[in-house]
Amino acid sequence: MHHAVIIGGGFGGMNAARVLGSVPARVTLIDRRNFHLFQPLLYQVASGGLSPGDITAPLRHVLRREKNVSVLLAEVTSIDTVRRTVELDDGSELGYDTLIIAAGARNFYFGNDHWQRAAPGLKSIEDATEVRARILGAFENAERARDAAMRKEWLRFVVVGAGPTGVELAGAIAEISRDTMRGDFRNIKPEESEILLLEGSPRLLPAFPPDLSEKAERSLIRLGVRSRTGVRVTNIDSAGVDLTGPNGPERIVTRTVLWAAGVTMSPLGAMIAKQTGAETDRAGRVRVQSDLSIANHPEILVVGDLALFEQDGKPLPGLCPVAMQQGWHVRPVIEARLASKPAPAFRYHDKGTMATIGRNMAVADLGFVRFGGLLAWLAWLFIHLLYIVGFENRVLIALKWGFQYLTFNRGARLITGEPRKQ
Repeated sequence: MHHAVIIGGGFGGMNAARVLGSVPARVTLIDRRNFHLFQPLLYQVASGGLSPGDITAPLRHVLRREKNVSVLLAEVTSIDTVRRTVELDDGSELGYDTLIIAAGARNFYFGNDHWQRAAPGLKSIEDATEVRARILGAFENAERARDAAMRKEWLRFVVVGAGPTGVELAGAIAEISRDTMRGDFRNIKPEESEILLLEGSPRLLPAFPPDLSEKAERSLIRLGVRSRTGVRVTNIDSAGVDLTGPNGPERIVTRTVLWAAGVTMSPLGAMIAKQTGAETDRAGRVRVQSDLSIANHPEILVVGDLALFEQDGKPLPGLCPVAMQQGWHVRPVIEARLASKPAPAFRYHDKGTMATIGRNMAVADLGFVRFGGLLAWLAWLFIHLLYIVGFENRVLIALKWGFQYLTFNRGARLITGEPRKQ
Protein backbone atom coordinates (compact mmCIF):
# COMPACT_ATOMS: atom_id res chain seq x y z
CA MET A 1 0.00 0.00 0.00
CA HIS A 2 1.17 3.51 -0.81
CA HIS A 3 2.88 4.99 2.26
CA ALA A 4 2.66 8.73 2.95
CA VAL A 5 4.91 10.09 5.70
CA ILE A 6 4.07 13.49 7.20
CA ILE A 7 6.67 15.41 9.22
CA GLY A 8 5.07 17.88 11.60
CA GLY A 9 1.70 18.04 13.36
CA GLY A 10 1.00 21.75 12.91
CA PHE A 11 -1.75 23.23 10.79
CA GLY A 12 -0.35 21.83 7.53
CA GLY A 13 0.64 18.38 8.73
CA MET A 14 -2.39 17.70 10.91
CA ASN A 15 -4.87 18.75 8.22
CA ALA A 16 -3.01 16.67 5.64
CA ALA A 17 -3.36 13.64 7.91
CA ARG A 18 -7.07 14.28 8.44
CA VAL A 19 -7.94 14.51 4.74
CA LEU A 20 -5.85 11.42 3.94
CA GLY A 21 -7.97 9.36 6.31
CA SER A 22 -10.25 8.25 3.45
CA VAL A 23 -7.50 7.69 0.87
CA PRO A 24 -6.39 4.09 0.14
CA ALA A 25 -2.95 4.66 1.57
CA ARG A 26 -1.01 4.12 4.78
CA VAL A 27 -0.21 7.38 6.54
CA THR A 28 2.36 8.04 9.27
CA LEU A 29 2.49 11.39 11.06
CA ILE A 30 5.76 12.14 12.86
CA ASP A 31 6.10 14.89 15.45
CA ARG A 32 8.40 15.42 18.42
CA ARG A 33 5.41 16.65 20.43
CA ASN A 34 2.29 14.62 21.06
CA PHE A 35 -0.07 17.54 20.52
CA HIS A 36 -1.23 20.04 17.95
CA LEU A 37 -0.65 23.65 19.02
CA PHE A 38 -2.90 26.56 18.03
CA GLN A 39 -0.09 29.09 17.70
CA PRO A 40 -2.19 32.23 17.05
CA LEU A 41 -3.35 32.15 20.69
CA LEU A 42 0.07 31.58 22.27
CA TYR A 43 0.14 35.24 23.31
CA GLN A 44 -2.98 34.59 25.42
CA VAL A 45 -1.13 31.88 27.34
CA ALA A 46 1.80 34.30 27.67
CA SER A 47 -0.52 36.95 29.13
CA GLY A 48 -2.33 34.61 31.53
CA GLY A 49 -5.67 34.61 29.73
CA LEU A 50 -5.58 30.94 28.75
CA SER A 51 -3.83 27.80 29.95
CA PRO A 52 -1.61 25.66 27.68
CA GLY A 53 -4.22 22.89 27.57
CA ASP A 54 -6.80 25.29 26.15
CA ILE A 55 -4.90 25.76 22.86
CA THR A 56 -3.54 22.25 22.40
CA ALA A 57 -5.09 18.96 21.29
CA PRO A 58 -3.50 15.47 21.49
CA LEU A 59 -2.67 14.35 17.95
CA ARG A 60 -3.78 10.77 18.57
CA HIS A 61 -7.16 12.00 19.77
CA VAL A 62 -7.58 14.38 16.82
CA LEU A 63 -6.78 11.55 14.36
CA ARG A 64 -8.53 8.72 16.20
CA ARG A 65 -11.17 8.28 13.47
CA GLU A 66 -8.58 8.06 10.65
CA LYS A 67 -7.83 4.36 11.00
CA ASN A 68 -5.15 4.37 8.29
CA VAL A 69 -3.18 7.09 10.10
CA SER A 70 -0.48 6.24 12.66
CA VAL A 71 1.21 8.79 14.92
CA LEU A 72 4.86 8.49 15.95
CA LEU A 73 6.31 10.56 18.78
CA ALA A 74 9.78 11.06 17.33
CA GLU A 75 12.14 13.54 15.71
CA VAL A 76 13.40 13.24 12.15
CA THR A 77 17.20 13.52 12.11
CA SER A 78 17.88 12.95 8.41
CA ILE A 79 16.17 12.29 5.08
CA ASP A 80 17.53 10.12 2.27
CA THR A 81 15.83 11.20 -0.94
CA VAL A 82 17.55 8.48 -2.99
CA ARG A 83 16.44 5.56 -0.84
CA ARG A 84 13.25 7.42 0.11
CA THR A 85 13.66 6.96 3.84
CA VAL A 86 13.60 9.16 6.91
CA GLU A 87 15.78 8.43 9.93
CA LEU A 88 14.38 8.99 13.42
CA ASP A 89 16.12 10.00 16.63
CA ASP A 90 16.26 6.40 17.87
CA GLY A 91 18.22 5.33 14.77
CA SER A 92 15.30 3.57 13.07
CA GLU A 93 14.31 4.22 9.45
CA LEU A 94 10.96 4.66 7.82
CA GLY A 95 10.39 4.30 4.09
CA TYR A 96 7.99 6.51 2.15
CA ASP A 97 6.31 6.72 -1.24
CA THR A 98 5.21 10.30 -0.63
CA LEU A 99 6.92 12.60 1.86
CA ILE A 100 5.02 15.63 3.18
CA ILE A 101 7.23 18.10 5.03
CA ALA A 102 5.32 20.45 7.32
CA ALA A 103 8.02 21.17 9.88
CA GLY A 104 7.12 24.83 10.42
CA ALA A 105 9.25 27.69 11.70
CA ARG A 106 11.12 28.84 14.80
CA ASN A 107 12.28 32.13 16.31
CA PHE A 108 14.95 33.98 14.34
CA TYR A 109 17.30 36.54 15.88
CA PHE A 110 19.05 37.61 12.68
CA GLY A 111 22.29 35.84 13.55
CA ASN A 112 22.26 36.94 17.20
CA ASP A 113 21.07 33.75 18.85
CA HIS A 114 22.55 34.86 22.19
CA TRP A 115 19.71 37.43 22.39
CA GLN A 116 17.26 34.59 23.00
CA ARG A 117 18.35 34.29 26.63
CA ALA A 118 17.39 37.92 27.32
CA ALA A 119 14.44 38.17 24.90
CA PRO A 120 12.34 34.97 24.55
CA GLY A 121 10.15 34.58 21.48
CA LEU A 122 6.71 33.07 21.14
CA LYS A 123 6.65 29.89 19.04
CA SER A 124 6.03 27.10 21.57
CA ILE A 125 4.20 26.35 24.82
CA GLU A 126 7.51 26.60 26.65
CA ASP A 127 8.07 30.03 25.10
CA ALA A 128 4.61 31.15 26.22
CA THR A 129 5.05 30.04 29.83
CA GLU A 130 8.50 31.66 29.91
CA VAL A 131 7.10 34.95 28.60
CA ARG A 132 4.25 34.73 31.12
CA ALA A 133 6.73 34.20 33.95
CA ARG A 134 8.77 37.21 32.81
CA ILE A 135 5.77 39.51 32.57
CA LEU A 136 4.31 38.53 35.94
CA GLY A 137 7.74 38.28 37.56
CA ALA A 138 8.52 41.84 36.50
CA PHE A 139 5.64 43.13 38.63
CA GLU A 140 6.75 40.99 41.56
CA ASN A 141 10.31 42.30 41.34
CA ALA A 142 9.05 45.87 41.01
CA GLU A 143 7.10 45.37 44.24
CA ARG A 144 10.35 44.43 45.98
CA ALA A 145 12.55 47.05 44.28
CA ARG A 146 14.84 49.00 46.60
CA ASP A 147 14.58 52.34 44.80
CA ALA A 148 12.45 54.19 42.26
CA ALA A 149 14.97 53.77 39.41
CA MET A 150 14.97 49.98 39.68
CA ARG A 151 11.20 49.95 40.03
CA LYS A 152 10.92 51.78 36.69
CA GLU A 153 13.27 49.29 35.04
CA TRP A 154 11.02 46.41 36.07
CA LEU A 155 7.86 48.24 35.02
CA ARG A 156 9.22 49.04 31.55
CA PHE A 157 8.34 46.36 28.97
CA VAL A 158 9.85 46.29 25.47
CA VAL A 159 8.33 44.21 22.65
CA VAL A 160 10.54 43.91 19.56
CA GLY A 161 8.54 43.50 16.34
CA ALA A 162 5.19 45.09 15.52
CA GLY A 163 3.61 42.40 13.39
CA PRO A 164 0.37 40.78 14.62
CA THR A 165 2.13 38.86 17.42
CA GLY A 166 3.95 41.93 18.71
CA VAL A 167 0.86 44.14 18.57
CA GLU A 168 -1.28 41.52 20.32
CA LEU A 169 1.34 40.92 22.99
CA ALA A 170 1.87 44.62 23.69
CA GLY A 171 -1.88 45.17 23.95
CA ALA A 172 -2.23 42.21 26.33
CA ILE A 173 0.52 43.54 28.63
CA ALA A 174 -1.21 46.92 28.70
CA GLU A 175 -4.51 45.32 29.70
CA ILE A 176 -2.81 43.26 32.42
CA SER A 177 -1.17 46.32 33.94
CA ARG A 178 -4.12 48.69 33.63
CA ASP A 179 -7.05 46.36 34.37
CA THR A 180 -6.18 42.88 35.63
CA MET A 181 -3.57 43.83 38.25
CA ARG A 182 -4.91 47.20 39.30
CA GLY A 183 -5.03 47.24 43.11
CA ASP A 184 -3.19 43.92 43.57
CA PHE A 185 0.07 45.45 44.86
CA ARG A 186 0.95 47.73 47.76
CA ASN A 187 4.24 49.34 46.70
CA ILE A 188 3.64 49.82 42.98
CA LYS A 189 0.88 50.86 40.62
CA PRO A 190 0.91 48.41 37.68
CA GLU A 191 -1.10 50.87 35.59
CA GLU A 192 1.96 53.14 35.55
CA SER A 193 3.90 50.56 33.52
CA GLU A 194 5.65 51.74 30.37
CA ILE A 195 5.16 49.53 27.32
CA LEU A 196 7.28 50.14 24.23
CA LEU A 197 6.74 48.48 20.85
CA LEU A 198 9.72 48.60 18.46
CA GLU A 199 9.48 48.09 14.70
CA GLY A 200 12.08 48.43 11.96
CA SER A 201 9.51 49.26 9.26
CA PRO A 202 8.01 52.76 8.89
CA ARG A 203 4.69 51.64 10.47
CA LEU A 204 3.06 49.01 12.67
CA LEU A 205 1.56 45.91 11.05
CA PRO A 206 3.54 46.42 7.82
CA ALA A 207 1.68 43.57 6.08
CA PHE A 208 -1.64 45.38 6.58
CA PRO A 209 -2.93 48.39 4.61
CA PRO A 210 -1.71 51.76 5.97
CA ASP A 211 -5.15 52.85 7.21
CA LEU A 212 -5.44 49.74 9.40
CA SER A 213 -1.91 50.30 10.72
CA GLU A 214 -2.99 53.79 11.78
CA LYS A 215 -6.10 52.42 13.49
CA ALA A 216 -4.02 49.85 15.34
CA GLU A 217 -1.59 52.53 16.50
CA ARG A 218 -4.40 54.75 17.78
CA SER A 219 -5.86 51.79 19.69
CA LEU A 220 -2.48 51.01 21.25
CA ILE A 221 -2.06 54.64 22.28
CA ARG A 222 -5.41 54.49 24.09
CA LEU A 223 -4.09 51.46 25.98
CA GLY A 224 -0.91 53.30 26.89
CA VAL A 225 1.45 51.54 24.49
CA ARG A 226 4.08 53.73 22.84
CA SER A 227 5.39 52.58 19.47
CA ARG A 228 8.74 53.37 17.89
CA THR A 229 8.98 52.71 14.15
CA GLY A 230 11.98 52.93 11.85
CA VAL A 231 14.36 51.68 14.54
CA ARG A 232 16.73 48.69 14.42
CA VAL A 233 17.80 46.69 17.45
CA THR A 234 21.58 46.27 17.66
CA ASN A 235 21.92 44.45 20.97
CA ILE A 236 19.83 42.93 23.73
CA ASP A 237 21.07 41.97 27.21
CA SER A 238 19.60 41.40 30.65
CA ALA A 239 19.67 45.13 31.43
CA GLY A 240 18.20 46.63 28.27
CA VAL A 241 18.07 47.12 24.52
CA ASP A 242 20.44 49.01 22.22
CA LEU A 243 18.92 50.40 19.05
CA THR A 244 19.62 52.80 16.26
CA GLY A 245 17.19 54.98 14.37
CA PRO A 246 16.63 58.46 12.96
CA ASN A 247 18.13 60.00 16.12
CA GLY A 248 21.19 57.77 16.17
CA PRO A 249 22.21 55.16 18.76
CA GLU A 250 20.06 54.82 21.86
CA ARG A 251 19.75 52.53 24.86
CA ILE A 252 16.50 51.61 26.61
CA VAL A 253 17.04 50.36 30.14
CA THR A 254 14.59 47.56 30.94
CA ARG A 255 14.52 44.16 32.61
CA THR A 256 11.86 42.65 30.31
CA VAL A 257 12.37 42.32 26.55
CA LEU A 258 10.10 40.10 24.45
CA TRP A 259 10.83 39.03 20.87
CA ALA A 260 8.27 39.07 18.05
CA ALA A 261 10.48 40.24 15.20
CA GLY A 262 11.26 37.29 12.99
CA VAL A 263 11.13 33.58 12.24
CA THR A 264 13.32 31.14 10.37
CA MET A 265 12.52 27.73 9.00
CA SER A 266 13.13 24.27 10.39
CA PRO A 267 16.59 22.81 9.62
CA LEU A 268 14.79 20.14 7.58
CA GLY A 269 14.28 22.77 4.90
CA ALA A 270 18.01 23.23 4.38
CA MET A 271 18.52 19.47 4.52
CA ILE A 272 15.97 18.68 1.83
CA ALA A 273 17.12 21.60 -0.34
CA LYS A 274 20.70 20.36 -0.27
CA GLN A 275 19.71 16.86 -1.35
CA THR A 276 17.27 17.90 -4.06
CA GLY A 277 18.92 21.11 -5.28
CA ALA A 278 15.77 23.06 -4.49
CA GLU A 279 15.98 26.83 -4.19
CA THR A 280 15.51 28.49 -0.80
CA ASP A 281 14.91 32.12 0.14
CA ARG A 282 16.65 34.14 2.86
CA ALA A 283 14.29 32.80 5.52
CA GLY A 284 15.03 29.19 4.54
CA ARG A 285 11.74 28.45 2.79
CA VAL A 286 11.92 25.79 0.07
CA ARG A 287 10.58 26.73 -3.36
CA VAL A 288 7.81 24.41 -4.52
CA GLN A 289 5.99 23.94 -7.80
CA SER A 290 2.33 24.55 -8.52
CA ASP A 291 1.29 21.25 -6.91
CA LEU A 292 3.46 21.91 -3.78
CA SER A 293 6.09 19.37 -4.85
CA ILE A 294 9.82 20.01 -5.19
CA ALA A 295 11.13 20.28 -8.76
CA ASN A 296 12.17 16.85 -10.12
CA HIS A 297 10.89 15.21 -6.93
CA PRO A 298 7.11 14.78 -7.27
CA GLU A 299 7.19 12.42 -4.28
CA ILE A 300 8.19 15.25 -1.90
CA LEU A 301 5.62 17.89 -0.94
CA VAL A 302 6.33 20.91 1.26
CA VAL A 303 3.43 22.69 2.98
CA GLY A 304 2.95 25.47 5.51
CA ASP A 305 5.56 27.96 6.68
CA LEU A 306 8.38 25.95 5.11
CA ALA A 307 6.95 26.23 1.58
CA LEU A 308 7.95 29.08 -0.74
CA PHE A 309 4.90 29.21 -3.00
CA GLU A 310 4.32 32.18 -5.28
CA GLN A 311 0.82 33.15 -6.32
CA ASP A 312 0.08 36.12 -8.56
CA GLY A 313 3.76 37.05 -8.42
CA LYS A 314 3.99 37.17 -4.62
CA PRO A 315 5.02 34.52 -2.07
CA LEU A 316 2.25 33.39 0.24
CA PRO A 317 2.66 34.52 3.87
CA GLY A 318 3.27 32.16 6.77
CA LEU A 319 -0.29 32.13 8.07
CA CYS A 320 -2.31 29.26 9.48
CA PRO A 321 -5.02 29.49 6.74
CA VAL A 322 -2.28 29.03 4.11
CA ALA A 323 -0.91 25.96 5.90
CA MET A 324 -4.39 24.50 6.37
CA GLN A 325 -5.35 24.87 2.71
CA GLN A 326 -2.02 23.42 1.59
CA GLY A 327 -2.56 20.50 3.94
CA TRP A 328 -5.96 19.87 2.39
CA HIS A 329 -4.42 20.00 -1.09
CA VAL A 330 -2.23 16.99 -0.29
CA ARG A 331 -5.19 14.67 -0.80
CA PRO A 332 -5.93 15.44 -4.49
CA VAL A 333 -2.18 15.34 -5.21
CA ILE A 334 -1.79 11.84 -3.77
CA GLU A 335 -5.03 10.65 -5.37
CA ALA A 336 -3.73 11.84 -8.73
CA ARG A 337 -0.44 10.00 -8.18
CA LEU A 338 -2.28 6.79 -7.29
CA ALA A 339 -4.32 7.13 -10.49
CA SER A 340 -1.19 7.99 -12.56
CA LYS A 341 -2.66 11.37 -13.44
CA PRO A 342 -1.12 14.86 -13.37
CA ALA A 343 -1.30 16.47 -9.94
CA PRO A 344 -3.65 19.48 -9.70
CA ALA A 345 -2.25 22.94 -9.00
CA PHE A 346 -2.73 24.56 -5.62
CA ARG A 347 -4.63 27.83 -5.35
CA TYR A 348 -4.85 29.76 -2.10
CA HIS A 349 -8.20 31.37 -1.32
CA ASP A 350 -7.42 34.42 0.78
CA LYS A 351 -10.11 35.04 3.39
CA GLY A 352 -8.31 38.01 4.88
CA THR A 353 -6.08 38.79 7.85
CA MET A 354 -6.83 40.06 11.34
CA ALA A 355 -5.01 41.30 14.41
CA THR A 356 -6.45 42.06 17.82
CA ILE A 357 -5.11 44.91 19.93
CA GLY A 358 -7.17 44.65 23.10
CA ARG A 359 -10.64 44.72 24.55
CA ASN A 360 -13.13 45.69 21.81
CA MET A 361 -10.23 46.63 19.52
CA ALA A 362 -8.99 44.81 16.43
CA VAL A 363 -8.32 45.39 12.74
CA ALA A 364 -9.44 43.21 9.83
CA ASP A 365 -8.59 43.18 6.14
CA LEU A 366 -10.95 40.86 4.26
CA GLY A 367 -9.86 42.01 0.82
CA PHE A 368 -13.19 43.44 -0.27
CA VAL A 369 -13.58 45.44 2.96
CA ARG A 370 -11.32 46.78 5.71
CA PHE A 371 -12.52 47.77 9.16
CA GLY A 372 -11.50 48.06 12.79
CA GLY A 373 -12.96 48.46 16.27
CA LEU A 374 -15.61 46.35 18.00
CA LEU A 375 -16.90 44.63 14.84
CA ALA A 376 -13.38 43.53 13.88
CA TRP A 377 -12.79 42.31 17.44
CA LEU A 378 -15.97 40.20 17.40
CA ALA A 379 -15.00 38.79 13.99
CA TRP A 380 -11.55 37.94 15.36
CA LEU A 381 -13.11 36.07 18.31
CA PHE A 382 -15.46 34.10 16.06
CA ILE A 383 -12.81 33.12 13.50
CA HIS A 384 -10.35 31.95 16.14
CA LEU A 385 -13.00 29.89 17.92
CA LEU A 386 -13.91 28.35 14.57
CA TYR A 387 -10.32 27.26 13.88
CA ILE A 388 -9.59 25.87 17.36
CA VAL A 389 -9.24 22.08 17.20
CA GLY A 390 -11.71 20.24 19.44
CA PHE A 391 -15.24 21.14 20.55
CA GLU A 392 -14.27 21.03 24.23
CA ASN A 393 -11.48 23.56 23.69
CA ARG A 394 -13.86 25.87 21.85
CA VAL A 395 -16.35 25.80 24.72
CA LEU A 396 -13.68 26.30 27.39
CA ILE A 397 -12.08 29.22 25.56
CA ALA A 398 -15.45 30.89 24.90
CA LEU A 399 -16.35 30.62 28.59
CA LYS A 400 -12.98 31.98 29.72
CA TRP A 401 -13.16 34.86 27.27
CA GLY A 402 -16.65 35.69 28.48
CA PHE A 403 -15.60 35.62 32.13
CA GLN A 404 -12.50 37.66 31.38
CA TYR A 405 -14.58 40.24 29.51
CA LEU A 406 -16.96 40.67 32.45
CA THR A 407 -14.41 40.63 35.27
CA PHE A 408 -11.12 41.78 33.64
CA ASN A 409 -9.52 38.80 35.41
CA ARG A 410 -7.01 36.45 33.80
CA GLY A 411 -7.17 33.12 35.60
CA ALA A 412 -3.90 31.56 34.41
CA ARG A 413 -1.49 34.03 36.04
CA LEU A 414 1.04 31.44 37.15
CA ILE A 415 4.77 32.00 37.42
CA THR A 416 6.37 28.67 36.56
CA GLY A 417 10.02 27.73 36.42
CA GLU A 418 12.82 29.47 38.26
CA PRO A 419 11.84 33.09 39.04
CA ARG A 420 14.19 35.87 37.96
CA LYS A 421 16.03 37.72 40.71
CA GLN A 422 16.71 41.41 40.98
